[in-house]
Amino acid sequence: QVQLVESGGGLVQPGGSLRLSCAASGFTLDYYAIGWFRQAPGKEHEGLSCISSIDGSTLYADSVKGRFTISRDKAQNTVFLQMNKLKPDDTAVYYCAIVEAHTPPRLTLRSGGYDYWGQGTQVTVSS
Repeated sequence: QVQLVESGGGLVQPGGSLRLSCAASGFTLDYYAIGWFRQAPGKEHEGLSCISSIDGSTLYADSVKGRFTISRDKAQNTVFLQMNKLKPDDTAVYYCAIVEAHTPPRLTLRSGGYDYWGQGTQVTVSS
């Protein structure tokens, strides 16, 4: 059974940084991609970034490009989201998700492109 566990959320002041972690387990296929998403109250689900298991290639939403960095520890099946220069608008519940496949999955920031989701971690940016 595929499981994803996020951690690292919390309260941070504007301009600060946080590093989220997503520990994945239970997947069996060689090819997968892991993405980070967020949902703020009253707003739609937003795809932020994703990373490929094959070559570590990445994709970013314009809203976080230059501020957020996705990375992975392939040996530990863990993906990180380093978030810098945080703004109050970044306040949301952050989720990671995984899609696994028999062939290399295409990187996407659409939530429908992912099969399994974590429970989410709250990030609050406030002074």
